[in-house]
Amino acid sequence: MFCNLKVSQLKHFGVCVCVVVMFARSNYSFAQKVVTVGDYQIEEIWITMKDGTKLAADKYTLKANKGKRLPVVLEYIPYRKDQGRPRSLSTYSYFLDREYIFVRVDIRGSGRSEGKVVDGEYSEQEQLDGEEIIDYLSKQKYSNGSVAMFGISWGGFNGLHMAMRKPKALKTIITMMSTDDIYEDDVHFMDGIMHVDAYELMMDIDNIVPGNPEYKIGEDYFKNRFDTEPWLLKYKRQQVDGPFWDRASLNTDFTAIDIPVFVVGGYYDGYRDFVPKMIQNADVPVKAILGPWNHSFPHSAYPEPAIEWRELAVRWLDQWCKREDTGILDEPSVYYYQRDWHAPGLDLEEIPGSWYTSDKWPETVDSLLYLNQNFDLVATPNDFKHSLAYNPSAGIEGSGSVMWWGDWAPDQKSTDAQSLVYDSKPMSEDLEIVGFPHLTLQTSVDAPAANWIVRMSDVAPNGQVTLITGAGFNANHVESSAKPIQLESGKRYEINIELHVASWTFEKGHKVRVSINNAQWPMFWPSQYNMTSTIWSDDKVKSVFKLPVLKNPTPMKKPFPKPASGPIMEGYKSLAYETLSGYAEIKEIIRNPRTKTTTLIATNSSSDQYPWAIHHSSDSLVYTLSDNDPAHCSAQSTYSVSIEQEGRFLNLKGILSLTSDEKTFYYRYKRILEENGKVIRVKEWKEDIPRAW
Repeated sequence: MFCNLKVSQLKHFGVCVCVVVMFARSNYSFAQKVVTVGDYQIEEIWITMKDGTKLAADKYTLKANKGKRLPVVLEYIPYRKDQGRPRSLSTYSYFLDREYIFVRVDIRGSGRSEGKVVDGEYSEQEQLDGEEIIDYLSKQKYSNGSVAMFGISWGGFNGLHMAMRKPKALKTIITMMSTDDIYEDDVHFMDGIMHVDAYELMMDIDNIVPGNPEYKIGEDYFKNRFDTEPWLLKYKRQQVDGPFWDRASLNTDFTAIDIPVFVVGGYYDGYRDFVPKMIQNADVPVKAILGPWNHSFPHSAYPEPAIEWRELAVRWLDQWCKREDTGILDEPSVYYYQRDWHAPGLDLEEIPGSWYTSDKWPETVDSLLYLNQNFDLVATPNDFKHSLAYNPSAGIEGSGSVMWWGDWAPDQKSTDAQSLVYDSKPMSEDLEIVGFPHLTLQTSVDAPAANWIVRMSDVAPNGQVTLITGAGFNANHVESSAKPIQLESGKRYEINIELHVASWTFEKGHKVRVSINNAQWPMFWPSQYNMTSTIWSDDKVKSVFKLPVLKNPTPMKKPFPKPASGPIMEGYKSLAYETLSGYAEIKEIIRNPRTKTTTLIATNSSSDQYPWAIHHSSDSLVYTLSDNDPAHCSAQSTYSVSIEQEGRFLNLKGILSLTSDEKTFYYRYKRILEENGKVIRVKEWKEDIPRAW
């Protein structure tokens, strides 16, 4: 869903959304059909759909390849192609130099494309348009008839969706930082638990801004963009798994894809699980890279090590789009980074470790560590009963600044103090793991609803606690995520929690730590009842942790090259970024010991210069929760963007409030459009949405 940030870094949630658009004079003109940057050309083209709607696209070529029939690589996303040109050209140039054409398309109703804003991510209309685009590209005089898809996040998702629909001309996909399950493994309901951040609001406002550079406002604009229903409302109505989510999820049937797949993921990204799942379940050739990155391209990743992965990608494309035997199928299928220990922190410059290879997902053997009565992880089980009072605001200090699984995190000691914690003995020798750690628990709660949160950490001899991975589990989904049940007070439920994929080397003298509680706020919306939760172990069910211990690893023979530099487009410049991630990050935590109320304030701001504009955006999010009354939780926020033209000033605002009680979510949203200080249009949505549990 999210794109690679800095030029357009998308993810997070607020409640007041304000968009202002500011314009500066420039020699740049959209009247230029072709923009030349050194040896490269960017040509704006229009692709007409069967219903007459025209989609805006940029065609990227190397001037020396003019007149050649080449494979076409498609990136199909809603993130305003014009603003993303520097990122696109820098990334694509490596492929253009090796005789490929890239086409970047704004989806219907976004950027400069015509039509009504699609009614949510990965809609049927979006996918139907995608099929038409692929067919169109395959038939152009510059095409050899073969089309590939390429993309990170939303673009990676769209590659998967198009592969599932099987258009004839689509020969392979390169999908990065994507997922097979948009209910369990996406931003709306992470691990089956509701998640709320700025992403949906940012997308709402970004999509309703009129197309640049004219920014025309009229009845067509109101009908197709400004007055359309917000996405967030649609997603909050869909709180349980089922057809709404399955329409664009591969998890139900990996055999739906019958073309080769090149997949890339990162251990610090929210979508990292898809890489091993694709390797383990696909019936097609797969090339996979799993590195120490967050939501970014491997050649521009931070922290280090960034790698030049595109050499592999080009040979992969040559194999399937040019029908050349590149030898790539005789090489390892999987390249994965084995992380070594690093201290906790938010400002890491490099993740230590080594690259390994494998012909399939690496071989592992389960090491069983039983939770025991002394809060240890041991080889021999015993019976115990451990209880924990629910602390709804737990997890704040230890979850990091960006509020989702992935990214690096601070020391876990503060959150561990609010958890049940189980430690192994110090390692007698180094222990390498890779894969999905798994925890089986016998549990009970004295409330009708509950979440379970599990974190795995490394405890160093100096006491530092480094988060390795974690996962949430919605206990009301113990039987089915499609049919939640009300929990019976005191009844024992066996739950199985698969933690997100991880690699790690526990060094000699370090301990494995498993921490368990019922909250990770604000990553997860809190369950609404005060309660006591209990973990059991007896003759019937043992509470046990499985570690996937790496067996017979193969170090990579030849290291990846250092990333190649790409061309720079003049007129594009990042002027200021408040956060390195590009997302709103937690800046202030306010606790009131008397009322047991906690308020979180997260902020971000940025300024970017484009040839036709200076663009400034800012957002602030305010989350409020009472440990005494977790049912009444709220998310409030302000998001702003600005555009100024000579003699004209547009201001778009969105104001959202999402609150809850025991039974209901209360959604309140208002859009406001102002031109030159005058209110042009106001649109409001109010809806009370029953909680599934």
